[in-house]
Amino acid sequence: MQPQPADGAGVAPLLEVENLEVRYGQIVAVRDLSFSIRPGELMALLGPNGAGKTSTLRAVSGLVHPSAGSIRFQGQRVDGRAAERLVRMGMAHVPEGRGIFPDLSVHENLQMPSRGMSPAQFQAALDRVHGYFPRLGERRNQLAGTLSGGEQQQLVIARALIKTPALLLLDEMSLGLAPTIVESLFSILRRINADGVAVLLVEQYVGPALAIADHAIVLEKGSVRVEGRAQTLAADVSVVQASYLGAAGTGAERKPLIGPEFREDIAIDLSPDQIRRLDDLAARRGLTTAELGREALERMLAMAGGVQ
Repeated sequence: MQPQPADGAGVAPLLEVENLEVRYGQIVAVRDLSFSIRPGELMALLGPNGAGKTSTLRAVSGLVHPSAGSIRFQGQRVDGRAAERLVRMGMAHVPEGRGIFPDLSVHENLQMPSRGMSPAQFQAALDRVHGYFPRLGERRNQLAGTLSGGEQQQLVIARALIKTPALLLLDEMSLGLAPTIVESLFSILRRINADGVAVLLVEQYVGPALAIADHAIVLEKGSVRVEGRAQTLAADVSVVQASYLGAAGTGAERKPLIGPEFREDIAIDLSPDQIRRLDDLAARRGLTTAELGREALERMLAMAGGVQ
């Protein structure tokens, strides 16, 4: 299954993934996955923990070798090539967990990928990423380990952009961050994409991801469950989520906890007081009730032995 953009029909894909399979021993993390990303396109890769999202990114960027299928980048077959080679070809991968150098300054962290660049080229790159993340310019001499979580996330994205990649792979950008910080990062990511960088985004915040994406794929247990234009999927999500936010009636109600991105009809019986407490908890977390319920289900799936 290959989602096609509404425009640019004659443009060759930047990334082509065909019948991808990723295994860890006997466990199949990704099976028969196919998609393409065109230059400047933003694709969201969604799904619960254990769905195979991170494994897909790691296979695309060369961190793991697929057991079957093919990956083409910039028109060349690249599955099995070293990650360093793909970086030189114009791919940048920001994995989950931030991976900063805490004992180096912000500026020194940004210098790490600058090998082979002239001082003028590095300065131009620095000016460009400071345009997206001005706080990093303000804190250029501060040790990276003393930055806030949101600033550290800015730093790893900025570091990935130093070499001006054609494709940015971004894994769980919002993980562990406050909703206001997440909103700011999504706004910046939209700008980065508008400036011509294609993005493959793995993200737990389904609504914001669909709002900025061109296309989306929802994985479940390593296979495609739903795919299509992000705008279409976002409309489906908003219709169902609206039912979560209505006023609680009298007596026990059945309140859905999983959004339609998983096309499930999961509900539990809650009293009006329980519904109010659930809504209050979701609001404090900066989530919808559906997102809170999905997060709880994902944790249960992870404990049951899922492979991300």
